[in-house]
Amino acid sequence: MVKDRHNGNSAVESETPHRCNLLCLGPLTFHSHAVGDKVRLSQGCQLAVRKEGTFRNGVVFSSRPVTIHEMIRLRVEKAMYMWHGALRVGFTNVPPSARSLPLPCLAIPNLTNNPGHWAAAVPESYCQTGSELEFWVSSGGTIYVQSNNCPKRKLLTGVDLSLPLWAMIDIYGQTCSIFLLGSEKKGLMCTRRSCPAPERLTSPDIHNLNNLISDLSNICLDKNISADEYCVVCMGRKAGITLPCGHRCLCDHCSPKVLQEFGTCPLCRHEIRAPSVGGR
Repeated sequence: MVKDRHNGNSAVESETPHRCNLLCLGPLTFHSHAVGDKVRLSQGCQLAVRKEGTFRNGVVFSSRPVTIHEMIRLRVEKAMYMWHGALRVGFTNVPPSARSLPLPCLAIPNLTNNPGHWAAAVPESYCQTGSELEFWVSSGGTIYVQSNNCPKRKLLTGVDLSLPLWAMIDIYGQTCSIFLLGSEKKGLMCTRRSCPAPERLTSPDIHNLNNLISDLSNICLDKNISADEYCVVCMGRKAGITLPCGHRCLCDHCSPKVLQEFGTCPLCRHEIRAPSVGGR
């Protein structure tokens, strides 16, 4: 079966460095090139579906290296109980972009028998349909997992932390579909989180953006505003609206139009549900 490569992302795009601010871990998706033969990626490489009729060929990787204590968050979208076993999760220091296709059909033992790969089976009770789980590697090289209905559990020890690590997930057995919710890293004073991966504008989006720019073309530049305070749409007024993603990038005049026409942040494409005015 031929893999579906038309998922809107390229390997180069998925590994492009990006940070919104000091608290941002950067976008996190599934790597669009290193994908198991029976997996189809969609929704910006955040949804991974293993084709029915098999329990294997479901290996996927993170689009970028992850850090120690960075918790990879997943939601099980679908499980089929005709198979035994469920997700396998772990880490590797072999870059996904350096892998040749097709990938091995199983993370365990096909990949874990090779140097630089560490993975373990997640109990079926953690992987029911609708379950949200997270896994991470500690500063001591131990892999842990926990879910919204099951406690923290040690899976494996001995991960080599001397090289960058990519998350490695095998959509195995009962688990047929997973959604990557992002990641977070908890600190003493704050929690850092990944941000949504930037998306390409579709043709209607580009048309709407051109109309919006045209409507705002007569705005005079306020020279009393510093360069990093301008609204990213009109570039003439001060950005006073803080969006749910944390970006303060729109002025009072542009924010309702962007909300109506796009519904996403102009910088990171995060969905705008209710703009916060507390940062004005």
